[in-house]
Amino acid sequence: MCLAIPAQVVSIEGNTATVDFGGVKRSVSVALLEKIEPGDYVIVHTGYAIQKMDQKEAEESLELWREILAGDTAPES
Repeated sequence: MCLAIPAQVVSIEGNTATVDFGGVKRSVSVALLEKIEPGDYVIVHTGYAIQKMDQKEAEESLELWREILAGDTAPES
């Protein structure tokens, strides 16, 4: 099972970017992507940004993560 999480690029230096996972910042490699700029959203897997995503899609995905982490995913009956 693979887990990839959306993050917003804060800054870039060479092939390394600082990204924000909704309040948690980490350094990740952006060597696999082209034309990434601060403010862009990327999908991160095992320390690598593997895909650029649009802002709306990223925000929807981040909201789902917030719900999951908060335990608000009880099945509806």
